[in-house]
Amino acid sequence: MTDTTPAYTGPERVFSGIQPTGNLHLGNYLGALKKFVDLQEAGHDCIFSVVNMHAITLPVGREALLDQTRQIAAAFLACGIDPDKSIIFAQSAVPAHAELAWVFNCVARMGWVERMTQFKDKAGKDSERASVGLFTYPVLQAADILAYKATHVPVGEDQKQHLELSRDIADRFNREYDAPGFFPLPEPMIKGPGARIMSLKDGTKKMSKSDPSDLSRINLVDTSDEISKKIKKAKTDLEGDMPSEVEGLKGRPEVENLVGIYSALSGESVEAVLRQFGGQGFGVFKPALADVTVAHLAPITARYREILADPAGIDRALAKGAEKARAIAAPIMDEVRDIIGFWRG
Repeated sequence: MTDTTPAYTGPERVFSGIQPTGNLHLGNYLGALKKFVDLQEAGHDCIFSVVNMHAITLPVGREALLDQTRQIAAAFLACGIDPDKSIIFAQSAVPAHAELAWVFNCVARMGWVERMTQFKDKAGKDSERASVGLFTYPVLQAADILAYKATHVPVGEDQKQHLELSRDIADRFNREYDAPGFFPLPEPMIKGPGARIMSLKDGTKKMSKSDPSDLSRINLVDTSDEISKKIKKAKTDLEGDMPSEVEGLKGRPEVENLVGIYSALSGESVEAVLRQFGGQGFGVFKPALADVTVAHLAPITARYREILADPAGIDRALAKGAEKARAIAAPIMDEVRDIIGFWRG
C-alpha cells in the first residue's frame, strides 16, 4: 500500500548539538566539529547548540555547568563555526526546547523509549534510581531538532537510534493532530572520514572523555608535545608492519583507527595512506601521524585558548545566537499550540 501522506516541503535545515561534559577531544572534533564547519562552508542553513539541558540528567554543579557550556561554545568558534553564517546558542536559552519536549512526551510511547539502548548503558543495573530525565533524554533530543523543523542531523552511529525515534515522533504528531507534513522526518548525516574515532589504547572502544586514562584520547587543549607522546604510546598490535591495502586492516582495530585519523586530518584517502606507509614499521608511521595531527590541531588549540580567555565574548556570541534561534522556534511553537488546541489567552 502506497503512503500518500504529504511530505514536508519547508526549507532544508541542519541541527546538531554537543553536551557540555568536560574537555573535547579528537573524536569530537573529527566526528562532529569538523563536519559542522564543512556543512557551514557548503552553504547549509546550520544551527548548532550547546545542549546544557541534557547535561543535568546526571548531577553537575552550577559553576561546572556554566564553565563547560562556555568551553563547548569556544570550541565551536575555534574550529571555524562562524556566528554570522551559523547559529550557535545554549539550549536552555530557548524555551521551545522544554515546551516541545513535553508535547513529545505525550506523543511518544513508552515502548519506543524503552528500546533506546543508551539509557540502558548509562543507567546500568541501577535504572530505577536513574532520573526520569535520563530516560526521556531522546525525547528532548527530538524536540531539539524539530523545534527548528530541522531536516538533517549530523550524527554518529551511536545516536542513529535516537534520530529514528525523532522521526517516529514527528510522524505520529503529524498523524495524531491531522497536520500532514507539519514536521519533517529528519535524515541522518553520518558519511565521511572520521565518523567514529576510537581510543588510542583500545581500538574496539570509542574515544571518550570518561575514559580514566588520558592517554586514550587527544584533547583539543593538549600541547604539541602531549599529542606526540600520546601517539607514540598508542597501541598497535604484534602483527608487524603497516599493511599496504585496506584488506590488511581487517582484525587490526588499533591500526585501522590510526590510519583513519591520518586520513581524516590529512585529507588523503585510506588507500593513499596505506600506499605511502605500507610495509613500513610504526616507528615511521607514528611520527608522521604526530606531525599531521599537531599541524592540524595547533592553530585550533591556540584559538581555543584565546577565546576561553574572554568569557564575556563567548557570552555575547551565545546571546546573539539565542536571539536568532528563538526567532525561528517561536513561530513554529505558535503553530504547534494552535494545532494542539492550547489556550493562549
